[in-house]
Amino acid sequence: MSVDVKPASAARASATDSEFIKGLGLTSSTMLVMGSMIGSGIFLVSAEISREVGSPALLIGAWLVTGFMTIVAALSYGELAAMMPQAGGQYVYLREALGPLWGFLYGWTLFLVIQTGTIAAVGVAFGKFLGVFFPTISSSHWLLGLHWSAPTYYVGPMKLGGMEVGLNTQNLMAVLLVIALSVINIFGVKTGAMIQNVFTFAKVSALLGLVLVGLFIGRNAEALAANFGANFWRNAGLGALHAVQVGANDTVVFVGTLTILAVAQVGSLFSADAWNNVTFTAGEVKNPSLNLPLSLAIGTGVVIALYIACNVIYLNVLPLWGTADGTTILQRGIQHATEDRVATAALTQMFGAVGGYLMAAAIMVSSFGCNNGLILSGARVYYAMAKDGLFFRATGKLHPTYKTPAVSLMVQMVWICILCLTGSYGQLLDYVVFAVLVFYILTIVGLFVLRYTRPDADRPYKAFGYPVLPAIYIVMALFIDVVLLRYKPQFTWPGLIIVLLGIPVYFAWSKSSRRVAV
Repeated sequence: MSVDVKPASAARASATDSEFIKGLGLTSSTMLVMGSMIGSGIFLVSAEISREVGSPALLIGAWLVTGFMTIVAALSYGELAAMMPQAGGQYVYLREALGPLWGFLYGWTLFLVIQTGTIAAVGVAFGKFLGVFFPTISSSHWLLGLHWSAPTYYVGPMKLGGMEVGLNTQNLMAVLLVIALSVINIFGVKTGAMIQNVFTFAKVSALLGLVLVGLFIGRNAEALAANFGANFWRNAGLGALHAVQVGANDTVVFVGTLTILAVAQVGSLFSADAWNNVTFTAGEVKNPSLNLPLSLAIGTGVVIALYIACNVIYLNVLPLWGTADGTTILQRGIQHATEDRVATAALTQMFGAVGGYLMAAAIMVSSFGCNNGLILSGARVYYAMAKDGLFFRATGKLHPTYKTPAVSLMVQMVWICILCLTGSYGQLLDYVVFAVLVFYILTIVGLFVLRYTRPDADRPYKAFGYPVLPAIYIVMALFIDVVLLRYKPQFTWPGLIIVLLGIPVYFAWSKSSRRVAV
């Protein structure tokens, strides 16, 4: 008879997780999945994808690929979440399956760029669209004389620097939003969950409203003629060639359809990311062995369905093809929607100027709810790392009254505010899509490893389609990462460097932790 022996790190995590208040039921967990996924991406990235693929069929195809990969990954994570329902989620899975170094590298990248950079970017998007109602809120309205342009450096295919640094009214709104939500989330997970539920319901309703209105009211004859029928499959054949700019210079190469679909995943995968954040809060989920897998499946399924439907609506309302110097919304099309605001263009086409205001309000609601979920969940990872001696020790303590990782929330808040002021978050986010995919691959590899090393572990839920679907995910994700390394080196190599810089930090922190323990 074999005995499943729980590692010391897992036992320690289980003991500390008992300090948390179990305040998240199935509804709140599902809302956290959906709310963390829906930010501003779905309203913007279809313009860039359209310019890359040049085909209505491939625009939908890019989102279908993202949907398939996201749902397969979520179903695979469900097994790990039910098996190890501990605060820290993906960090814990990597630590237990592949070793503490891999868990640390994930947590390091999450803190430095993935989570905090995303929160900063979404916060600035909130300020940007608030400026639609209050024009004094602008990226060009600098305050207190705090403004300078960082120098630009070219290193091989990479372009570094060049961002605008300082305090303006737009990033001030982002800073105030981050501070407010960080403080609110100190006052108990139920408070944060209540905010999440309200705002997620509002933005899901807004997306559903966009779909229904676009389907029954906003359909445009010019767009339908341009995008459907024979034109739907234009440039979509396997033999079609698509232009890709390689590196930070103007080098252009032509690639096949499968390759361009992989390149296009940068925008769609980023827009569908953060679904895994609910695993970070596992220590606060009621009946986690059941609710975590269910929330992952339901949440990702609903959001992906809405995302694909939204892109169908864009094609119903706007022509895919357009010109950057077009004087009307229809002449600019999806490809050249003003500032890539495809959803705003679609609503304005349907309702006139009022449509722009409606969409600005919807994106503000979406940004607010998205950041609440990201702030709430991210702090739990740094808490788990601190428990392992791999982050600031104070972040491993819970608030004595509210049982939330208050110090972790504050440390995260400070770094996000710095990113908002430096203007570096946008460049950092370009770097991490590759790295995020690497960690998803490693985590699903960990699913196979744990099936082998801990065959008798309690698995209340087993990954749907195992081993075929998880294996297909790994192959697809590896293909995308290889393509990005080849054709988007300006983004992938800096992301890889950020990850690798965590290796010496890990050994230094481990050594320091052992010294303190002795």
